[in-house]
Amino acid sequence: MLKIAGFTCENRKNGCVTDEDNPKFSYFVESDRENVSIKKAELWVNGWKKETDRQIAISYEGKLLEPFTTYNATIAVEDNYGEMATADLVFETGRRGTPWIAKWISDETYHFTEKKVSPIPMMFCKAFQTKKKVRSAKLYATAMGIYEIKLNGNKVGKDFFAPGFTSYSKHLQYQTYDVTQEITKNNEILVVVGGGWAVGSFVFTRKNRVSADRQAFLMELRILYEDGSCEIVATDNSWNVTEDGPYRLADFYDGESYDASLEAGTIKWRKASEETLFIAPEIKAAYGLPVREQETLLPVECKKCKDELIYDFGQNFAGVVELTIEGKKGQEIIVKHAEILHPDGTLNTKFLRTAKATLTYLCKDGKQTYLPRLTYMGFRYISIQGIEEENVTVRAKALYSELPVIGDFTCSDKKLNQLNSNIRWSAKSNFIDIPTDCPQRDERMGWTGDIAVFSPTACYNFDMSRFLDKWLRDVMAEQKPTGGIPNTIPAQGYGFPATMPVLAVDFWGDACILVPWAEYMARGDINILKKYYPMMKKYVEACRFWAGLLSFGHKRYIWHTPHSLHFGDWVAPDVPKMQQWQKRSKWTATASLKNTTSYLAKIAQILGKDEDAKTYEKVSRKVAEAYLKEFTDGNGKLKLEFQTAYVLPIYYEIFKGKQKTEAVKNLSRLVKASDYCIGTGFPGTPYILFALADNGQEDAAFKMLMNTKAPSWLYEVEMGATTIWERWDGLDEDGNCPIGNDGTDNMISYNHYASGAVGAFLYTRIAGIRPLEPGYKRFRIAPLLGGGITFAKGSTMCPYGKISSDWKIEGNAFEIAIEVPAGTSCEVVFPDGSTKEVPSGSYTFRKDMKIS
Repeated sequence: MLKIAGFTCENRKNGCVTDEDNPKFSYFVESDRENVSIKKAELWVNGWKKETDRQIAISYEGKLLEPFTTYNATIAVEDNYGEMATADLVFETGRRGTPWIAKWISDETYHFTEKKVSPIPMMFCKAFQTKKKVRSAKLYATAMGIYEIKLNGNKVGKDFFAPGFTSYSKHLQYQTYDVTQEITKNNEILVVVGGGWAVGSFVFTRKNRVSADRQAFLMELRILYEDGSCEIVATDNSWNVTEDGPYRLADFYDGESYDASLEAGTIKWRKASEETLFIAPEIKAAYGLPVREQETLLPVECKKCKDELIYDFGQNFAGVVELTIEGKKGQEIIVKHAEILHPDGTLNTKFLRTAKATLTYLCKDGKQTYLPRLTYMGFRYISIQGIEEENVTVRAKALYSELPVIGDFTCSDKKLNQLNSNIRWSAKSNFIDIPTDCPQRDERMGWTGDIAVFSPTACYNFDMSRFLDKWLRDVMAEQKPTGGIPNTIPAQGYGFPATMPVLAVDFWGDACILVPWAEYMARGDINILKKYYPMMKKYVEACRFWAGLLSFGHKRYIWHTPHSLHFGDWVAPDVPKMQQWQKRSKWTATASLKNTTSYLAKIAQILGKDEDAKTYEKVSRKVAEAYLKEFTDGNGKLKLEFQTAYVLPIYYEIFKGKQKTEAVKNLSRLVKASDYCIGTGFPGTPYILFALADNGQEDAAFKMLMNTKAPSWLYEVEMGATTIWERWDGLDEDGNCPIGNDGTDNMISYNHYASGAVGAFLYTRIAGIRPLEPGYKRFRIAPLLGGGITFAKGSTMCPYGKISSDWKIEGNAFEIAIEVPAGTSCEVVFPDGSTKEVPSGSYTFRKDMKIS
């Protein structure tokens, strides 16, 4: 039987509110038959009908959608067997450009001038009455800062940190909440606005007031009465404002202070003032994903250490604690957070740098619950002072963007399973509205280099479509006129290289190409390439400019700008200091230029830009030739040898033929000489196992993957890691951090997903699932055996449905069960090299063979 198993508008199954002119619809089907394909589908929206055989991003092309309107969409599908299925969804339009009646409001008496801190949270309130019977009530809100709304004492919505983190000078989201059930005759709206990213202290220089001088709030509550009339409760100077509320501090780095002992009658309110912002962003219905509570974690251990209670949650993560307290009025409770402990069992907060990561709570009398709303931490351990263990119940809430989890992997090796868990937890911890580097210290910034290399791993595990598209809008918005991409997006006060208008930085800037490409291959929506192609081309031209600056001959293709303007082989463990990583930038940057021009040529060809395709294919070839001439002896050996310098040209196909064969041998020699330990930094780590395994060195690849000596992925697992470390040398075998004077200012995070890019090897080689066409319309399952692994299971939800690979070894027999979604086909490659092409369906194959 045919059924429609998924139907989305703008990549949301439900709750979609959009301001788009042409919202896009996608669907997938399931069937108990084999070899199912879509014969035709009909989509109906707002009186418009579209007949298509496509399943991904079908664009609405009907009459103009009205604002503030609920629409129905219906999809009817017929397959090649004549079976039919239908599905419906509801979506809603937002303001659609309707001018705001509401005014931005703030407190003109609050002059916030302190540096390196966040402002006192600002509170607004408004009482109002409804006049008639209410049919519906929708609330539209945004802020300069981060806000939370209570209506009649109840929190509105489930979001944290609304309106989200965007390039505020260009983009600002508003949220839509249906509050129909909360409206009564007499109503009160209470709003708190913290500094957040827009006004609060941010980046490691602790810059504040980047987007506004102080917090501001904008809201309309549209009440539709049963008689058809509409009333709007809007922010204006009739509202009240105060900074005397219970929130005394709210800062992403320093934490939150809350005074529950404060009597409501003692708060001094004054009239709010209309505020004129010094920026003028486009305000649109939220197009990302909200940050919300996810997993609940309970402590696995509590110990008394001096005057503190030390709790261990058994998992490093990003989020907040929730305390249920039996307290007395005025009793002060202090909670601190850390990823690791000192040998004496106390919290090690050294690597938080200037971040205080502290909660201070003043109790009221009796039983009470405290959950921070305007901050988050990265931690495994907390300390609590000011209360006895029997008077507090502790649990924690993981916070991250509401990303659909679509991928899975498990195998016979417990350490690899833990590694995969570490990868996924690090991703969750750093997908808090934007892709960050780390969730704990005074950073938490949108570093482009991390997501550039991690995006294929992310796209296997999560549906990243809305999350990445939101972020890429800001990447394009912040691109410099001459093409350079800031190293962090949104830059939000971070200078380098935002202060250098033409500078392009290899690998970090490459995110503007690598991220859309990873999303395109995972989700199959060509619109992401169309939308961001101008950004990609502009960036590559900036790279070409810098590579060719003041150079002639083949050196025009060697990116040789001063190493201090690059990251080079960032955090490579075979050299101890930051400057040594950066001095490898000629190799990494030149290889990057080859890779980005190659991708741009491919993308141009897909988009029908034939002249561009020819141009960039030629540049890519010239860069490859220059790399070989400048850095090698012409026979596959580097003049200066290090792992990354081999990995990149092997993986990027700079080496060809016999040169490649020799280069792979040389890389294998280096790896063996290092006792199969990692020697690569950010640029080489994602690709080193592929460079080996795909070129006849499978044994070396598995020895490196399964290695438990430092530095290696499984050394971290052996040391008890539950997330991915930023530095391979994060802890020595005694549990101490050996990082000293290396020029990085105590740069060590124990929750940093970049080197978790190895996940792509687990999924595409061990489980064996890899797309051959965008969106897995055609894909390959080709398990790579080795490392003593006797079974592996992997699955991911592609746009057409679930793909799975489940193989095992029994004696000399290899058995694999696979799932191929309707509308797709799969090439199965068996360990003996034989292949079989299969259409949609579920299959089990067994092969007798000699397996080492």
